[in-house]
Amino acid sequence: MLQILYRDDRLIAIHKPAGLLVHRTVLDRHETRFAVQLLRDQIGQRVYPVHRLDKGTSGALLFALDKDAGREMSWQFERQQVEKRYLAVVRGHTDGAGHIDHPLNRRPDDLEWIGEAVETAPQPAVTDYRTLARVELPIMVERYPSSRYSLLELSPQTGRRHQLRRHLKHIAHPIIGDSTYGKGRHNRMFADQLDCRRMLLACVEMRLTLPDGGPLLLRCPLERDFSALLSRLGWLDAAGAAGIESTI
Repeated sequence: MLQILYRDDRLIAIHKPAGLLVHRTVLDRHETRFAVQLLRDQIGQRVYPVHRLDKGTSGALLFALDKDAGREMSWQFERQQVEKRYLAVVRGHTDGAGHIDHPLNRRPDDLEWIGEAVETAPQPAVTDYRTLARVELPIMVERYPSSRYSLLELSPQTGRRHQLRRHLKHIAHPIIGDSTYGKGRHNRMFADQLDCRRMLLACVEMRLTLPDGGPLLLRCPLERDFSALLSRLGWLDAAGAAGIESTI
């Protein structure tokens, strides 16, 4: 059963677990479970996704319960009117805070690869981050006898595909567990030494406007495996001080 974070007559929000696709995709033909299908079966009615989370990302995911609400909420995301907050664990010790302004080539959706060519020119992309905690582990991963990691609060100001993952790679602090943009040696160390085999990225908060004009604040606790990793690194208090709920 998917955890429901919010529901009214027109919208429903869930906690999407890591490893679950939002909808069917030709890039993951072998997958048979999708959030759209699971939620539809769980509540007994059709749902319309209004934004996306990558397969490896957990956290708050919003659906509409009718097409008009779906169209209206999708516009908010497309017009960058939704405030989003993420939590991530990255390689290295980051600055206390930072502003990443780095255009990204457009990544077409899988369905757009079918048919005529799609414009892929660079688009403006901006991400702000704040460092919540740092750690240095006595484990040799690369050429140093110890390895450094940081816990970040991420606030994307634009909504490009894989923006956070690509921006963190751009500043040489890739997200742990990211098999596409991350570092394999560090990912394997977290799996082997810390029993963590997921991408450490989660959408923990969204602020948006309801179809009737009222405000909506969605908060999503961390998954149990993410929380367990924070506990092992001594970061639960830092996450809690930032208003992020953990599940142990």
